[in-house]
Amino acid sequence: MKSRILGVIPARLGSSRLPNKPLVPLLGRPLIEWVWRRVAGMRVLDEVVVATDSEAIAEVCREIGAPVVLTSPDHPSGTDRVAEVARMPAYADFDVVVNIQGDEPLVEEDHLERAIALVRDEGWPIGTCAAPLRDPETMNDPSVVKVVRAADGRALYFSRAAVPFDRDGAASGSGEGLGLGHIGIYACAREALVAWVALAPSPLEQLEKLEQLRPLEAGLAIGVAVVDRTEAGIDTLEDVARVEKRLRGANESLHVGSALR
Repeated sequence: MKSRILGVIPARLGSSRLPNKPLVPLLGRPLIEWVWRRVAGMRVLDEVVVATDSEAIAEVCREIGAPVVLTSPDHPSGTDRVAEVARMPAYADFDVVVNIQGDEPLVEEDHLERAIALVRDEGWPIGTCAAPLRDPETMNDPSVVKVVRAADGRALYFSRAAVPFDRDGAASGSGEGLGLGHIGIYACAREALVAWVALAPSPLEQLEKLEQLRPLEAGLAIGVAVVDRTEAGIDTLEDVARVEKRLRGANESLHVGSALR
C-alpha cells in the first residue's frame, strides 16, 4: 500500500533575530503565505497543514485557505509542534510526516522528495538533505548549520561550527573538501517522530540550539541525501531583500506568482 505523506509547517511568532517572522511581508504578502503556497501544490505531499501557537498566524492561514492547527505554546522545538499535529486523529493515517521550515519560501520539491525517499524507500527513521558548501566564508558562518556524513549516508553530527575542520587548509581556495550545509527538512517515519519528541531536550541540542541533535544523541539514525544546491531561508531583513529579489524572477513567478494575484 502506498505511503501517505503529511507535510507540516511549524510557525511561531517568537524569533530572536527577526521578530514576528512568519508575518514579515515579502512583496506585500506574509512569509507564511509564501511558504504554504510553495508547498501546497507539491505532488510529493498528500496534505499540508500549518502548525502554530499564534492566533495571528492562524488568521492569516484561514484568510488564504491554508489548513491550520493551533498547538501548545510550550513546545521546545518545531518538531514537537509537528508531532502534536501528527498525533491528532485527523492525521493518524499518515505514514511519513515531513517537517517543512516556515522560513524557507524557496524550498524545492526535489529536496522534499529526496528526504522522503530515505524514509519511505530506504527505511531510515529520519531523512534530511544537505548541499555542498562552496566557500570558506559560508563554512565559517554560524548561521549556516553544517552536517558531517558517514559513508553510508548517516549523519554523524550537526553543528554551527566549521565541521569537518580542515586542519591543513587543503580546501582553501579550491572549493573542494568543504563541508555540507544542512537543509532544514525532516521526513520522519511516524514511529521515529513519536520517539524523537518523547526524548528530553539533550545537552548537545541545548548547547548548539539544533533540535536534530536530540534524536542523533539518543541513537536515532538520520539519513542525509546530498543535493546540488540550496537557497538559505529567512533570518534577517537582509534575507528578506534577497528572497524578494528571487521571488520577482521569472521562474518563481511561474511557480507561485499566479496564485498570489
